[in-house]
Amino acid sequence: MNLSNMKAPKGAKRTKKRLGMGPGSGVGKTGGKGHKGQNARSGGGVKPWFEGGQMPLHARLPKVGFVSNRPRNQVINLKDLARKGVKGAVTPDALKEVGLIGSATRPVKILGVGEISEALQVSGVAVSKSAAAKITAAGGSVDKDVDTAIEAPTAEAPVAEPEGEQE
Repeated sequence: MNLSNMKAPKGAKRTKKRLGMGPGSGVGKTGGKGHKGQNARSGGGVKPWFEGGQMPLHARLPKVGFVSNRPRNQVINLKDLARKGVKGAVTPDALKEVGLIGSATRPVKILGVGEISEALQVSGVAVSKSAAAKITAAGGSVDKDVDTAIEAPTAEAPVAEPEGEQE
């Protein structure tokens, strides 16, 4: 006897009962679903979290916290540019094309982690000071038109107008 000719003993594998197969089957007529009602129907029943129509728990509890609507930078490092072999012009579209960012419309920032040997022309992308220094040291250029960071708006003190003659 070996694994190739072993069989389960007689009675070990029992066929499952087929529901609704007449009174002799033991599970005929209602097929174990009881008498009528939502749960007896095809696709019937309620979701486990349904509370019978009373105000659900998630609505009874208070709202907590705050989610900022400010767009977040998509951050990439110089080592990512080197790993993907990016050369020449670095723009949001070029970064999207090589798969470094998910969206060319959301803001992007390059940070200075890692080293780079290629001369890159960076435009349309925010660049940290350390990354800008490394890019220019490698013979590249950085377009300064883009803000280096997306920062939360700061409340500036209102300017007091000089008092005097008012027309």
